[in-house]
Amino acid sequence: MTFPKLSGRDHTSAFLREGYAFIGNRCDRLDTDAFRARLMLRPVLCLRGPEAAALFYDGHSLTRRGAMPATVLRLLQDKGSVQGLDDAAHLHRKAMFVRLLMSRDGIDSFLAIFREQLRQAVEIWVRLGEIRLHDELSELLARSACRWLGLPGESWPDWQVLAMMIDQAGGTGPGVAVALLRRARLEARLRSLVRDWRRKGGGPPEGSPGRELLEHRGADGQRIPTASAVVELLNVLRPVTAIARYIQFAVLALETAPEARDRLAGASDDVLDAALQAHCEEARRLCPFFPAIGGIARTGLIWQGHQIAAGSWLLLDIYGTLRDPRLFERPLQFDAGRGLDWRRGDHGFIPQGGGRAETGHRCPGEAMTLAAMTEALRCFVRELDWQLPVQDLSLPLRPMPARPPVPILLSGIRRR
Repeated sequence: MTFPKLSGRDHTSAFLREGYAFIGNRCDRLDTDAFRARLMLRPVLCLRGPEAAALFYDGHSLTRRGAMPATVLRLLQDKGSVQGLDDAAHLHRKAMFVRLLMSRDGIDSFLAIFREQLRQAVEIWVRLGEIRLHDELSELLARSACRWLGLPGESWPDWQVLAMMIDQAGGTGPGVAVALLRRARLEARLRSLVRDWRRKGGGPPEGSPGRELLEHRGADGQRIPTASAVVELLNVLRPVTAIARYIQFAVLALETAPEARDRLAGASDDVLDAALQAHCEEARRLCPFFPAIGGIARTGLIWQGHQIAAGSWLLLDIYGTLRDPRLFERPLQFDAGRGLDWRRGDHGFIPQGGGRAETGHRCPGEAMTLAAMTEALRCFVRELDWQLPVQDLSLPLRPMPARPPVPILLSGIRRR
C-alpha cells in the first residue's frame, strides 16, 4: 500500500499560506489521515489522528533530531537539550524534568510563588484599570519561574526575550533574525554566569530546582556541559512563560462562551477546582499553540499496512487532531463538559503532545501548565471583575504560533 501524494513539486507556499489548516484541509480533501508532500523541497509524510500520535509517542520509532527547521530548533529547544536525545540518555535526563515539573512538591512550590506574584500583579492591575493580557501574564510567569528555579536576580532574562522566542518560532523574515540574535546574547550571558557559579560558587541555592538542573549528571555520570545546562534552564523558563497563551485563551472563553462563565460562577467551592481544570483543558484543546510536531523514522517500519522507510520525515497534525469531529462532537465549540484529562494519555487529546510523560511523551510540563492555568483562572473568576472592550478577537491561522492581530485588552479591572 502507498500513501496518497500531493501533486506539484513543492507545497511550502501553501503551508505558509494556510498555516494550521494545511494538513487537515488535504486530509479532508483526499479522505485520508496520511499523505505525502514536499516542504522546503524535502519529502514529508503528513499524519493526523490518534493512531498517528501513538506512532509518534511510542518512545522508539521516531527521533526528533533533524525533524524541525533549524530556526525552530534554535528558538524552541536548541542543540544539547533533552528533546534532542534518544533512548537511555533521553529518559535519564527527562526523569530529572519529571521530578522537577510533575512532582507534588515541585508544583506546590511553584504555585506558592505564582500566587504571591499574581496577588502583587492584581494590585497593580486594579490601579491601572486596563492591561494587555498576554504581556502581563508572560511577565508574571517568567518572574515566577525565575524565583522558583532560585536564580539570582541579576541573572533573570528579560521576559520579552523569552516571549519573542515563542512568537517567532514558526516565522520567517527579520523578526526571526532578531529573535535568534537576542537568544544568542542571552545564552552567552547565562553561560558566563553558570561558569562562574560552577567555579566560584553562588547561583541557585542548594535544594532549589535550578541547582538540581545545573548540577545534573547524565547517564554516563558526568555533569552536563555548561552550554547544555543553559539550554535546559531556558527549556524551563521559556515553556513556563508560554503558558500565558493558554491562560489568555481560557480567560477569553469566559466572554466568547458565556455558558463557560456561568458554569464556573455557579460552581460551589467543593467542585470549583474540577470545574476550573475542565475549563482549562478545553481551552488547551482549542488554543492553536503549535500546528504540528516533526519526527524522523529511526528504522524502516510498517504503519497501518504502509511502509515507512528509515530516515523518512513525518509531521503529526496536532491542530487537526484536536478538531477532528470523529473525536470531538462539535469540535469548534467550547465545551468544558467534555471531561478531558491529559493524565489519561489519550492519543486524541494531544495539546502538548501524546503519550506518558515518563516514557514517550516529550513534554513533561503539562501538570505545571494546568496548575498555573487553574490558579490564574481562579483569580479572574473569583477575585476580579473586568470587561472586554470592543476589539479584534479574530485569530489568523497563518502566524505560527497563532496570535490575535493586536494585543488583547482587558479594561474596567476592579476587585469583586
